[in-house]
Amino acid sequence: MKTLLIIFQVIVSLGLIATVLMQSGKSAGLGSIAGGAEQFFGKKKGLDDVLGKATIVLAALFLLITLTTSLI
Repeated sequence: MKTLLIIFQVIVSLGLIATVLMQSGKSAGLGSIAGGAEQFFGKKKGLDDVLGKATIVLAALFLLITLTTSLI
């Protein structure tokens, strides 16, 4: 059981690393007028939203798996 959790934790951690690295930086486009206007009016990019939500889910899974593994 513990081995299965550790394998799943490695897979989740690799997914978490990939989603963080695929996101664009928060300061991208702040130097231009159009980038500032998009941020002011709340226009968001679709892929960054999906990657942000996936990062939150994977981080929560990583936390739960780590806590479960430490209790076993």
